[in-house]
Amino acid sequence: MAGRIRDVDIALVRERSPIAEVIGEHIQLRNAGGGNLKGLCPFHDEKSPSFNVTPERGMYFCFGCSEGGDVITFVEKIEHLSFSEAVERLAQRAGIQLQYEQGGYVPRRDHGERARLIEAHRLAAEFYADRLMKPEAAAGRRFLSERGFERADAEAFGVGYAPAEWEALARHLMGRGFTADELVKGGLAREGRRGPIDRFRGRLIWPIRDATGDVIGFGARKLLDSDDGPKYLNTPDSPLYKKSQVLYGIDLAKREISRRSQAVIVEGYTDVMACHLAGVPTAVATCGTSFGEEHIKILRRFLLDQAEFRGEVIFTFDGDAAGQKAALRAFADEQKFVTQTYVAVQADGLDPCDLRIKQGDAAVRDLVASREPLFQFAIRSTINRYDLRSNEGKIAALDAAAPIVAGIKDAGLRKRYAIDLDRWLGFMDERFVMQRIADVARAQHGKPQRAPRAAPIDPHVRVEGELLKLAVQRPALLGPRFDALDQQAFTAPDHQTLHTVIAAAGGTASAGHGGREWIDRLLEHAHDEATRVLVTRFAVEAIQAESHVEERYGAAMLAAIEAVAVDRAIAQIKSRLQRLNPVEEPQEHRRLFGELLGLEQQRKVLRERAAGS
Repeated sequence: MAGRIRDVDIALVRERSPIAEVIGEHIQLRNAGGGNLKGLCPFHDEKSPSFNVTPERGMYFCFGCSEGGDVITFVEKIEHLSFSEAVERLAQRAGIQLQYEQGGYVPRRDHGERARLIEAHRLAAEFYADRLMKPEAAAGRRFLSERGFERADAEAFGVGYAPAEWEALARHLMGRGFTADELVKGGLAREGRRGPIDRFRGRLIWPIRDATGDVIGFGARKLLDSDDGPKYLNTPDSPLYKKSQVLYGIDLAKREISRRSQAVIVEGYTDVMACHLAGVPTAVATCGTSFGEEHIKILRRFLLDQAEFRGEVIFTFDGDAAGQKAALRAFADEQKFVTQTYVAVQADGLDPCDLRIKQGDAAVRDLVASREPLFQFAIRSTINRYDLRSNEGKIAALDAAAPIVAGIKDAGLRKRYAIDLDRWLGFMDERFVMQRIADVARAQHGKPQRAPRAAPIDPHVRVEGELLKLAVQRPALLGPRFDALDQQAFTAPDHQTLHTVIAAAGGTASAGHGGREWIDRLLEHAHDEATRVLVTRFAVEAIQAESHVEERYGAAMLAAIEAVAVDRAIAQIKSRLQRLNPVEEPQEHRRLFGELLGLEQQRKVLRERAAGS
């Protein structure tokens, strides 16, 4: 059995795995100020970015769903791996050979299931690509050539050929140490009567990669007349491959999607190839399924522009009713996204691959440039099905298009399309058209519900949080004064717990300038998940002060917290003075009164310091 990965190797993996680079392979990160980066959270659906990364401390935290941790945690969560599997994955990425405390180096056969399946798919992709150049693959090479693709193009996209044999790939992979169960589980083979048989045979093969570039599945195109299977065959859902969450070409397109704030959705593998080769490197395609919510989430992570979505999603599907409905359905609950969605349909119905063959690269670029807004396309496609030369036809077209216009949540945009609809139909009666649409909108949307207001945050609790944030991020600014605070100086229970954790870790006076080692000490002493989440959050959350005034800000926060303890002491003395008879106990009364004056003077000083923030 594999031993435990050495701590020194784990530390080396963290050191050589820059968190911004690793997370940046999955989502688009933008500068959020103060050395932090921000993006859309990959762990929950959100419209505004709340996922923060702090490269300085190697931590991330989402203020929307409270997921947080370091680079290893991120890989664990995003890839659904165990801790050791995540370390192994990052080690492979960084070129680090791990050592194990019981048994030394462990070869890949002892690694986790996902890593094994990834390796099997990598070797399968190499196997298929190699076979494309064999005589038996002549039909596949001819298919590519007829569609304008050269050998270099096939190599760039990893296109391959599956031999028309029952178990060519299975034999190859089992000879490399993989089991029949692994091949079946990964979707590379099916159960046969005498062992595993290849899932793909006699077909042209496209490797399907995730955003990080790992092969997770394959798409296969029929070449032989004797093949009675479907025209296209894809890897079935597996531990690696979920067709509703996969976009073919995302590994090649993600950086250009982010740079250009544009994604082009096409229908097939050859269309993706044609677009990229024609100068549209933002093209991706779904894999055997219609475009849906999970695909939206993938694109939004790469199309983010600061706190707003300003990118374009351009569909090049056939301009039929089914395609139109599919696009509108995909964006039914994502109106901020749909207003940036366009449709590009070639008048003669050619897809990008055929268009490139017949008219050249420029025609593909022109097709994308000719896009029109999705709402406009949907409305005009709808009314074009009616005879607009008669009033009856116009009314029927209005009633058919009204639900689309009524479904636009942005009131201003809804009004503009209502005006356009009136013009396109030729009524020249905006009030009539808008009233008809308003009636449909009321029926569709009903009475809007008022969103509940968030409870206001107690100002003192906010100050506590800021002080604890400084204790996590900049402990040297606080030192012994913070350590001298009593737990009761904090009113929020989770803040009291974190104060105890900081003390158990040695206090801020022992933390030096903080950094990753200090945070790891805090996490080690945090014995419940809620406290670990709070430590991670405070390690990432921005301090509400410019870096050049952080020292003064820390002193102000300390003074504000210390003032609370003084307030409490003043209240206690006043209570005792009220119960005391100055005639009967004059000395005690004078003593307490003197303490009260001293405390009030101390409170005044502390409040002045606190106001200095």
